[in-house]
Amino acid sequence: MWQLERAVRGPLPLTEKDIPALNRLFADAFTDRYRRDGLVGVRVPFLNPAIWRYALSDAGAGAMCWRDEADKLVAFNIAHRSGSEGWMGPLAVRPDRQTGGLGKTIVRAAIDWLEAQGVATLGLETMPRTVDNIGFYGRLGFVPGHLTITMTAAVSATPGAGFTTLGALEPAEREQRLAEVCGLVARLAPGVDFGREIQLTYELGLGDVLLVGPPGGVTGFALCHSAPLAENGAREESRVLKVAALSLDALLAVLDAAAAWAARQGSRRIGCRCQGAYGEAYRALIGRGFRVRWTDLRMTLSGHPEAAPAAGIVWSNWEV
Repeated sequence: MWQLERAVRGPLPLTEKDIPALNRLFADAFTDRYRRDGLVGVRVPFLNPAIWRYALSDAGAGAMCWRDEADKLVAFNIAHRSGSEGWMGPLAVRPDRQTGGLGKTIVRAAIDWLEAQGVATLGLETMPRTVDNIGFYGRLGFVPGHLTITMTAAVSATPGAGFTTLGALEPAEREQRLAEVCGLVARLAPGVDFGREIQLTYELGLGDVLLVGPPGGVTGFALCHSAPLAENGAREESRVLKVAALSLDALLAVLDAAAAWAARQGSRRIGCRCQGAYGEAYRALIGRGFRVRWTDLRMTLSGHPEAAPAAGIVWSNWEV
């Protein structure tokens, strides 16, 4: 029987003009994934275009796509690098092209790109209930690690003690305190650098950076976004994307600050992604009234593990 040519071109650059097609492919692919996992009633919404711009700008040349014979978007993978930390996501293949090996192609392309950047850690996150996904990544060399636990709590309008926002500072002081943040991250996780994510957060008006501790003595920070995740969504939840804290007490102070900041943004909830490797932090959040909303399985490529700090806490989301 005659069949259409199923040639695919890529990897090609993924740019802002692709966002409408990217949203459609993303929503269709992940809705189909949930359906096959038995979650028939789940429909994944389009993402806020500002969130896509953040992801694409952060990834730079790591934002890759593949096109079919009609020049339609058929797959994408967005690979990110935060200094020595590399990760990929989101990534998806159009549902009608998911059985021809294209998934392996897009993951290997991201691996090659990240390894060429010299990353020490190379990872991704996937749904832990999706056993075929875990097996798929396992065959490509990824090994399972801990869970990332998405947790939320109601916000409080009570100001956090010792809490400063970089956005409220004059340029000179902002640069000085930003250097403190970078120094804190480098001290706890040598080689990791969240500077690009922080810069893009301000350029795109997505959120702010919160600091706990006096000038010259920062003990913790959080990069927070208040922009809605869903297209045309309400600003109901602010999200903590990156965290570094010298101690559990400093982490809790940072999260208190994030809750107070979220209330100022008109959010009802604050969300964070607690890394399962930090058991004491998880227990402390449960004690503070945080509720578990979702889990993801963190996987790293063999030879590129994620190293936990010898002391302190560093949370780095591997999603947008």
